[in-house]
Amino acid sequence: MTIAHDPVNTALIPVPKLEDDCYDWWERHERILREQAGINPEVVLIGDSITHFWGGEPRTEGMQAAESWHSVFAPYRVLNMGFGWDRIQNVLWRLDHGEMSGLSPRTVIILIGTNNTSETKNACANRPDEAAEGLKAICDRVGDIAPDAKIIVMAVFPREQHPDHPRRRLIAEINERYQRLADERGYDFVDIGPRLLEQDGTLSTETAPDFCHLSESGYRRWADAIRPLLPDR
Repeated sequence: MTIAHDPVNTALIPVPKLEDDCYDWWERHERILREQAGINPEVVLIGDSITHFWGGEPRTEGMQAAESWHSVFAPYRVLNMGFGWDRIQNVLWRLDHGEMSGLSPRTVIILIGTNNTSETKNACANRPDEAAEGLKAICDRVGDIAPDAKIIVMAVFPREQHPDHPRRRLIAEINERYQRLADERGYDFVDIGPRLLEQDGTLSTETAPDFCHLSESGYRRWADAIRPLLPDR
């Protein structure tokens, strides 16, 4: 996989919507601004489409009503800040424009970076160090907004069917840097990649039908991994 080298780290430059998807990006942002105080979340999830379409509020057409979501989050007030096709720089923009403002969640779960491995006409792909710098910037903002929140950093989930695909190595290098950041700062780092893969390292369509987004089976594995880390009830 060839990554174009931009003279600046684009993952650090906050930008709004970059890509078209199956939902209205701006409308979802506005709904979060309107509804987040009313939800008063104990748990906030920040991410891209993998988080977005799992479940919770605010709802978007196409979101699942997944049993796996309810199995882990039913006891809590939860805000889903996942946005399909978001990159790190989109999350930075959203945090800079009011999302999470005034909230005091007990736990923030961050899964972001898979789309930073994709190059389109709208954005270049990012190197592992650039993605890690972007994650650090997100965590800094979350820490400023909610200094008492526990931060859980998720490793970027494996993509592509076969283990020798170049994107697999890129994601592994990103995750090495994510874990280093989490260890340095005392965040929880959760890597469910091994739970998602078959014994031969392939990604099954039963777990990720398009070799990226999770099925209900994949989401159950995510739920099982984070359940012990959520606030006591």
